[in-house]
Amino acid sequence: MIDGVLLGLTTALTLQNLTLVLIGCAVGTLIGMLPGLGPISAIALMIPVTYGFEPSSGMILLAGVYYGAIFGGSTSSILINAPGVAGTVATAFDGYPMARGGEPGKALATAAWASFTGGTLAAVLLLLAAPWLADLALSFQSVDYFLMMVLGLSLVTAFAAEGEHLKATLMTFAGLALATVGTDLTAGVQRFTFGRMDLVDGISFVLLAMGTFALSEAIMMALFKSRKMDAPKVPRTGLKLSLRDFRTILPTLSRSSILGFLVGILPGAGATIASFLAYGVEKKLAGSATPAFGEGNIKGLAAPETANNAACTGSFVPLLTLGIPGSGTTAVLLGALIAYGIQPGPRLYVDEPQVFWGVIVSMYIGNLFLLMLNLPLIPYLARMLAIPRHFLIPLIMFFSMMGVYLVSFNPFDLQLMVFVAVCAVILRLLSFPMAPLLLGFILGGMLEDNLRRAITVSDGELGFFLDRPVTLLLVTLIVVILISPLIQRFTTLKSSPTSH
Repeated sequence: MIDGVLLGLTTALTLQNLTLVLIGCAVGTLIGMLPGLGPISAIALMIPVTYGFEPSSGMILLAGVYYGAIFGGSTSSILINAPGVAGTVATAFDGYPMARGGEPGKALATAAWASFTGGTLAAVLLLLAAPWLADLALSFQSVDYFLMMVLGLSLVTAFAAEGEHLKATLMTFAGLALATVGTDLTAGVQRFTFGRMDLVDGISFVLLAMGTFALSEAIMMALFKSRKMDAPKVPRTGLKLSLRDFRTILPTLSRSSILGFLVGILPGAGATIASFLAYGVEKKLAGSATPAFGEGNIKGLAAPETANNAACTGSFVPLLTLGIPGSGTTAVLLGALIAYGIQPGPRLYVDEPQVFWGVIVSMYIGNLFLLMLNLPLIPYLARMLAIPRHFLIPLIMFFSMMGVYLVSFNPFDLQLMVFVAVCAVILRLLSFPMAPLLLGFILGGMLEDNLRRAITVSDGELGFFLDRPVTLLLVTLIVVILISPLIQRFTTLKSSPTSH
């Protein structure tokens, strides 16, 4: 391994590759900041540029674009509540309230340091244990992935206010229902498309995210001027984290980095599940924190932002060591590797060690560059919230519309997004949380596919839920999480008479 690390350092620390890391991080960050243009778009734009480079240099550039785009995606989530990438949805839960509460600089700085910590710790873990972790990922079966999705969905209680768990559960089921719209690829039949060709491919995540978060927020701002009349005052101080803030989030950064990385190494799991799980875990551990989660708690911002960057680094484990893409983004990276004539798999770090170790070492350097690039920009980005309301609302609407239209170039998607936004405004006025809807939608397809595979393999027998230690552990965790609100409620009711 030491020889591999030295080879990686030799590969990554050439002037050309250092320049490519810097370019990749800068381009990825800029594209990631634009709602709707995520890492897939960023990498697709950069692939033609890589054809003139050696495989190791080309992959270093594309890797930089990947985690740069995830890093930059948090900016639009925090400033305008527009999570254009699934992995940054959870970032908006507390990041946007912090920004609207007059602390945009602090929110951006927290995101920057959390991203750096998650990416750096995950790069070190990747360096130390990539081959072993590949074996661990291989041991997971379809039923384990299904239970991982259920575990993520069972954390909806983390997104619900006290006494409103039923509303969160209903929104989760609504998200699962929306995920079934489109063509069932296994059976080859259309479901809930109402005869419209526009819905054959299903509902776009970007459309749903922009409708429920960004566009609905713009409508709320326009309708309820008394509630949010003035743009928050952005102080010239408070644009960085204090020592006290670092101490507050340090345990969160450590836990979320490890959790995000472990989730990231599982093919098909990825940054989205990692960020939601990390957020749910921190909310459970925090108890009755002040400010509450969802109202601008710094841990609620640090946890998902750390986890999604750690998961992005972790996703390179199945990509490089197994040749299995864990997400759409890593599928594009797999295509780039194959275009170079390199077959990812268990022999990659033997046959092409300069590619394997060069990419891994470049990740640490890239995270350092991202921190150096983003911290100086925080004061200027934070001033975006000082834009007057009559300019800010049209800007949010423009970015939302363009983000959705550039994905499909279909006017129907714009009409559907407006309909979703109007429904979201009504539901928000009735105190229904939007996060469980997106969580159910994101996990719905993967949940269905893995359950179907698990049932097929077991010939319809349901005993597979209890026949392996890993599966049994996941089932136990899910049951504990589901009954914990009931136990908490029962304990509260039992103690209330004595309190009077």
